[in-house]
Amino acid sequence: MDEAKRLAKKNLSPKRYEHTCNVRKLAVKLAKAHGADEKKAALAALLHDIAKELPRDRLLQIFTENAIIAGNVAQRPAPVWHGAAAAILAQTQYGVDDGEILSAIRCHTTGRPGMTKLDKIIYLADMASYERTYPEAEQLRRHALADLDRTAIEGLGLSIAWLKAGGKPVDEESLLAYADLRARYYGGRTSEQTAGEP
Repeated sequence: MDEAKRLAKKNLSPKRYEHTCNVRKLAVKLAKAHGADEKKAALAALLHDIAKELPRDRLLQIFTENAIIAGNVAQRPAPVWHGAAAAILAQTQYGVDDGEILSAIRCHTTGRPGMTKLDKIIYLADMASYERTYPEAEQLRRHALADLDRTAIEGLGLSIAWLKAGGKPVDEESLLAYADLRARYYGGRTSEQTAGEP
């Protein structure tokens, strides 16, 4: 854990490192609230943005050198690249071999279909970390402590709406994650029955 903290501090700007520490704090709080592994949450949080400030050509180099792990990530919107790159670095350079941690790092900006509890914790801890001041941030933090699944749906819905409103591309994984979570949370209820819900 100390090594992960050192790596984050070394590789990130002070502002990004502060964000990382805030994500760790919220992730551990959410893990405690929902019976998840607090150490895994802390480690995933510390490493989630480790590739955030790398230049585009370095990210592409990481994908090329680790093509099997990277998959088709280079064809996805560039803002989501750093999650996959961070997971690759964690696995290939930082000795992380826990699939649950690697998944949470990889999908922390997009979500994914079949999200684990840890995936949801890191996704929401990143989206609603303590320095975030947009209007819904405090609400997301509060809701996430009470109902992780519903808040993951809420967070993905907000993220997709913001990207669309800004004319930015929405990653396919986010749309699939949102549909999957809604289907699992609301089950066979009709769209009329779930109207007004996230």
